[in-house]
Amino acid sequence: MAQVTVGEQEGIESALRRFKQAVSKAGIFPDMKKHRHFETPIQKRKRKAIARHKQQRRLSRYRKKRF
Repeated sequence: MAQVTVGEQEGIESALRRFKQAVSKAGIFPDMKKHRHFETPIQKRKRKAIARHKQQRRLSRYRKKRF
């Protein structure tokens, strides 16, 4: 959980900016988006397979450039 203490002379805008930075650094937004809707096991396997395929393509491009 991201937490920010507000100082006496600190404005709400700067405290909100620090809170947003803490939330993004903690990785809460991607986790929140992932759990927004229920994902069936088939959809999860399909999403992971697509991610593996993209990763393999990136690695193969890198290997081609190296040699």
